[in-house]
Amino acid sequence: MTTSAESAGPLTAEESGRMDHRRVVEALTGLLLAMFTAFLSSTIVSNALPTIIGDLRGTQSQYTWIITATLLASTASTPIWGKLSDLISKKLLVQVAIVVFTAGSVLAGLSQSVETLIAWRVLQGLGLGGLQALVVIVIAAMISPRERGRYAGPIAGVMSVATVAGPLLGGLIVDTPWLGWRWCFFVCVPLAVVSLAVVRRTLNLPAVAKREVTVDYLGAALLTAGVSALLIWVTLAGNQFAWGSTTSLTLLGAGVVLLAAMVFVETRAAEPIIPLRLFRDRTTLLATIASIAVGTALFGSAVFLGQYFQIARGYSPTAAGLLTLPMILGSLLSSTGSGILITRLGKWKGFLVAGSLLMVGGFGLLGTIDHATDMVLIGVFLFVLGTGLGMTMQNLVLAVQNTVAATDLGAASSTVGFFRSLGGTIGVSVLGAVLASRVTTLTTEGLTGLGIAVPAGGAEAGIGNLAQLPAPVAEVVRAAYGDATATILLVAAALSVITVVSIALIEEKPLLTSSGMQRQAEEDKVAA
Repeated sequence: MTTSAESAGPLTAEESGRMDHRRVVEALTGLLLAMFTAFLSSTIVSNALPTIIGDLRGTQSQYTWIITATLLASTASTPIWGKLSDLISKKLLVQVAIVVFTAGSVLAGLSQSVETLIAWRVLQGLGLGGLQALVVIVIAAMISPRERGRYAGPIAGVMSVATVAGPLLGGLIVDTPWLGWRWCFFVCVPLAVVSLAVVRRTLNLPAVAKREVTVDYLGAALLTAGVSALLIWVTLAGNQFAWGSTTSLTLLGAGVVLLAAMVFVETRAAEPIIPLRLFRDRTTLLATIASIAVGTALFGSAVFLGQYFQIARGYSPTAAGLLTLPMILGSLLSSTGSGILITRLGKWKGFLVAGSLLMVGGFGLLGTIDHATDMVLIGVFLFVLGTGLGMTMQNLVLAVQNTVAATDLGAASSTVGFFRSLGGTIGVSVLGAVLASRVTTLTTEGLTGLGIAVPAGGAEAGIGNLAQLPAPVAEVVRAAYGDATATILLVAAALSVITVVSIALIEEKPLLTSSGMQRQAEEDKVAA
C-alpha cells in the first residue's frame, strides 16, 4: 500500500480533481441559479409580510415568527448539510435540497392561517439551509481561495440581483390584485425546478477516493433539538410568557442540556457534525464569532428596514424594495471589488477590517433616524452599511476555507454559515422583542398625549389592522415604529463592534492556490 505522495507518483488532472475554466463555468451556472432561487426566496417575503399579517389577521410576534421559522430550520440544518457534503455526493445533496425547498414553497403558498404558514416555512427553511450551505461548499471544492476572486463578480452579482429582485418582485406581486401574496411563494417554484435540471446536467465533479464514513445521527438530533429550544425560548420569552416563568426556564434548561450532550457526543463521534477540533484553529474560532454579529446585521436590517419603510413611512411594498437599492449597490460593488483585489494582491485581512468598520458606521448612522428622516440621507447610510457587508460576509468564509484541511471543508464552511444564521435568527428575535417593547412604550406615550385611552394589546393590534385605525391613532403607531427602529439599529451597531474586534485578532495567512478537490485528492493519495 502506498504511504506517501512521492512514492505514489504525480497525480493526473482527473485524479487531482482539477477542473478547467470551461467546466467550472458550466458547473457554476447551475449553482448560481440555485443560489439565486435561495436568496430570492429569503428576500421576496420581507416586503410582503405586512400584507400577509394583515390578510391572515396576525400579530407582531407572528410577524417575527414567519421569518424566524425559516431561519430556525435553515440554521439548525446547515451544519448537517455541510458535514454530509464531506461524506457523500455533493451533487446529490444539492438536488435533495432543491426538492425539499420546492415542496416547502408550494405548501407555504397554500397556507390558510399564520400558524400553517409558519409550519411550512420550516420545511422551506430546511431546503434553504441546504442550498445556502452547499453552494458555497461546492464552489470552494472547485475553485482555489486565490482564484476565487476571479469569479467573485458573477457570484456577488447573483446575490445582489436576487436581493434586489426579491423585495421588488414581492412588492409588485402584493400590489397586483390578480396575483396576491401567495405568489411570493409560488414564483420560486419554477425557478427551483429549472435550477434542479441545470444542476443535474452541469454539475459533474471529478471523482475522488472514497472513504468509509459514519453519520453522526445522535449529534445531529441533539444539535437540532438544542438550537431549536434556545431559539424558541429567545423568540417567545417576554411575549408569550415571562422571562422568569417556568416555561422560559424549562426551554432554556432544555437547550443548554441538549447542547451540552451534543458537545459530549461530538468529542466521541467518528465523524462529528461539528468537529470541535476546528475551534482550536484561531482563524476559524474568530471568524465564527465575527459571523454571529454579521448575521444579526444582515437579517435584522433586511427584516426591520422593510417594515420601517412601509409602516413608518407609508411606502408601498414595491417602493420599499426600491429604497433598499443603495445598500444592495454598496454590497455588490464592495464584494466584487474586494474579490478582484484579493486575487490580485493575495491579501484579505485589510478588506475584512475595512468592511467591519463600515458595518459599525452604517448601523451607527442608521441609529440616528426617526419617522421623518430625509430619505436621501437614509439612502447614504444604507450604502455605507451595504459596502461593509459586501466586504465582510464572503471573505470571512474565504479565510476559514483557506485554513482548514480539505476533509473538513464542508463542515468548516457550514459551521461559519451556521453561526451567521444563528446570529441572524437570535438577532431577529431579540431585535423584534426590543422593537415591540419600544413601540408599545412610544404608542402609549403618543396616545396619552392625545388624550386617548390605551387599549389592551394596542401595540400588537396596530400592525395587524393599521388600515382600520382612526387617522390620529394610526399616525401615532406609524411614528412609534419609525422612532423605535433607530433603537434596534443602534443595538446592531453595538453588536457589530464584536465583528471588528474578532477580525482584528485574525492572523492573515497566504491564500492557497489549489482547490478543495485538488487538496482532497492529494490527501487521499498520501493516505492510500
